[in-house]
Amino acid sequence: MVHLVSVTLLFSDKLILIKENLTWWEALTYCRNHHHDLVSVRTEEMQLWVKEVTQKASTEHVWLGLRHDCAQRVWFWVVGSIICYEGWAPGNGTWNEDCSHEKRSGAVQSGGEQKWIELPESQKLNFICSTYDDLFY
Repeated sequence: MVHLVSVTLLFSDKLILIKENLTWWEALTYCRNHHHDLVSVRTEEMQLWVKEVTQKASTEHVWLGLRHDCAQRVWFWVVGSIICYEGWAPGNGTWNEDCSHEKRSGAVQSGGEQKWIELPESQKLNFICSTYDDLFY
């Protein structure tokens, strides 16, 4: 099956907004198969880039490479790093989530203050892929 995907390239082709609505896992797989990974926001500069990209999204929120591990009670980036820089919306990203429900992953608001929020990973959203290994950025 062929997917028609609307792609927006920004910031020297380091970030790509994919305007296809996928679950978090589908977005992760897409980015890893076609680019590098779901974006990890590890600096304020990267957050500014993400804010620019999300303004062109067709969904209210956009998936990031942000994941929650209930067993360890920690949020982490798919590149394997714990969160240092934070951009959470109030009431999101706490370390005491209710783990009895569906797993949650991190997204960014495409409007307003463009803060990070936690959503059930089954929601279908636009997403941002990185085209480089951000461990070296």
